[in-house]
Amino acid sequence: MEGGLAVGGGRGGSGLQKSLCNTRQQYKTHTEKQRSSVSCLLLFLLTRMLLYAVALSLLAVSWADDCQVSNVQVMQNFDRTKYAGSWYAVGKKDPDGLFLLDNIVANFTITPDSKMTATALGRVIIFGHWEVCAQMFATFEDTPDPAKFRMRYWGIAAALQSGNDEHWVIDTDYENYAIHYSCREVAADGTCHDSYSFVFSRHPEGLRPQDQQVVTTKKNDICLLGKYRRVSHTGYCDNSENFYRQ
Repeated sequence: MEGGLAVGGGRGGSGLQKSLCNTRQQYKTHTEKQRSSVSCLLLFLLTRMLLYAVALSLLAVSWADDCQVSNVQVMQNFDRTKYAGSWYAVGKKDPDGLFLLDNIVANFTITPDSKMTATALGRVIIFGHWEVCAQMFATFEDTPDPAKFRMRYWGIAAALQSGNDEHWVIDTDYENYAIHYSCREVAADGTCHDSYSFVFSRHPEGLRPQDQQVVTTKKNDICLLGKYRRVSHTGYCDNSENFYRQ
């Protein structure tokens, strides 16, 4: 009896040991699988992050190449005589600093010696709080490209801005829309650090539907898509009492 119990107990102990060993092995295998899964997940995430970083770097390089100021395409065979007349700003990408806000109307004139000049009106806030209608005047210096001008401008009142800017005509059909571009400062990588741009219409109500797609394409071409704001025309500058006087 005792021998039988001893033998039976031995077999039972051996079975229990095998069971414990199997459990440990399964636990060890499960833990290793978890660790392996975590490692694979981390490797996957790191790989994705690296790919995103490379993609962003390539995108930045591509953007810098595409958005070089020297690569900006302007209107071919530009005719300043057809361009002359009144244009209403209906969209504007702002530069740094003080600038006309809205109610902007530009009038381009061709002088007897074929030079181009311009006057402009627009609402502006000066001295941080004073709302007035500003009058600006500009003369244009010709360059080898008929659609690229060097513009010297100043406010008729001394408190208003003055300076020298590029004035490039990107595109126009002369009768309905025109897109202007100016880069005030070129960055080290050749892109524009400080630019402004106007979308002009011959009509204060804005662009015709058929012109909007053309304008959107040109905005993208000069790397300013999504950076414009609407310019309203409320008749503010129609009231002479709103003009700035010293």
